[in-house]
Amino acid sequence: MAASSTCLPLSVFTLCAILFMTSSSEENIDLTITLPLTSTFSSKPYREKSPHLTSTESLSAGGHDSKHGKTIETPLFPRSYGGHSIFLSFGNPPQNQSFIMDTGGYAVEVPCTSQYQCTNCPFSHESPNKLPIFFPELSYSSKILDCRDPKCPRALLSDAQSVCPRCHVNSKNCSDACPHYFWQYGQGSSHGYFLLENLNYFPQKTIRNFLLGCTTSAADEVTPEGTAGMDRSMVSLPAQMGVKKFAHCLKSHNYDTTGKSGKLILDFRGGETIGLSHAPFLKNPPQHPNFYYLSVEDIKIGNKPLRIPSKYLSPGSSDGSNGVVIDSGWGAAGYMAKPVLEIARTELKKQLFKYRRSRVSETDSGLSPCYDFTGHKYMKIPDLTFQFTGGAHLAVAGWNHFVYDDEKRIACFYMTTDTNKNTTSESAQSFPSIILGNYAQVDYYLEYDLKNDRLGFRRQAC
Repeated sequence: MAASSTCLPLSVFTLCAILFMTSSSEENIDLTITLPLTSTFSSKPYREKSPHLTSTESLSAGGHDSKHGKTIETPLFPRSYGGHSIFLSFGNPPQNQSFIMDTGGYAVEVPCTSQYQCTNCPFSHESPNKLPIFFPELSYSSKILDCRDPKCPRALLSDAQSVCPRCHVNSKNCSDACPHYFWQYGQGSSHGYFLLENLNYFPQKTIRNFLLGCTTSAADEVTPEGTAGMDRSMVSLPAQMGVKKFAHCLKSHNYDTTGKSGKLILDFRGGETIGLSHAPFLKNPPQHPNFYYLSVEDIKIGNKPLRIPSKYLSPGSSDGSNGVVIDSGWGAAGYMAKPVLEIARTELKKQLFKYRRSRVSETDSGLSPCYDFTGHKYMKIPDLTFQFTGGAHLAVAGWNHFVYDDEKRIACFYMTTDTNKNTTSESAQSFPSIILGNYAQVDYYLEYDLKNDRLGFRRQAC
């Protein structure tokens, strides 16, 4: 397939530096889980969500549960901080909440209880009554998860006895609750406990004893929305609903909270979707069992192969380092480890030589290269093409990997990297080399085929 260039129409954006932060654990009895370093960000204040329940009111007319072998379709709204969210309903009576749709997210969790606090957050001054918080005390179906329940995430750890030391494997009298969780991801963190709750979907359909994280405290979050984890774990939204595949189509590059939506499709059938190309998912390394790793042979800019060293394209079996991951919760066009990013930047500079570099924009934004194309009607930006095992190609168009400012006539390559000087740390070394972020996924239909272990994709207006 020949690579193409994009004549980039101009639209408004704010140049922002995105910082990569390593995670650390706390020495306490809580369950500590390191989540993807989600890099959604905001240059605008949090805005109130739509008050209506779109996830149940806007389900497709043919939506049914798995017993009927159908699909559920629900709106997926772009947000000003860079994420995309859905509405879900939990509890009895139902409480409607907004959740970030995150294919790199581990579980489903929501700001919870009247004691919820968020430190160093743009909404920290808001009263809990004005935030989209779940109140388990108002739900007849809320139950605290206990250690004996197989859904307790201790079952996912190698040493379950140290997590619930007073609950022996065959104990019938243990009354300990499942340990509290402490999650870290990017700049943010959250702490809370697990509930079993009712997930209400489609008229008069309910999944009982759904595992829901009740987050009672958080720090450095950009939004008070919950997180709908969509990764490969046993406690993700797709796994708990029993879907065979799911798909999404993201809308808007403008970092605006709008009523215009893309869509999320939950498919219980697992049949073939016509018109898709496919890329296989790789087997996960033990260190990162829940990411969606893609089998990439090389990357091209325009027609030029970058010849990325193979060690960066496959996850390491010994330390979980490197590899290519797709993540809808990661802001920007994505992430590249410094050696990979330098290869891409070098080639972009060769192909975009006729445009004037904007060093000021590079300094202000932390992005590079940036260009000032004053005097040009269009800026022709080459595709960034991922070549997959099996022959399929995903061509990320120029408007999906460059971010641009209409008024200043500035465009920047929208890939972030590790800004930590200590790049030899264990956390940095065990991180994927490349992440395909949500900005690059806008106006693509992406299907996570869990049954056949592959990603399906096609370009389309969302």
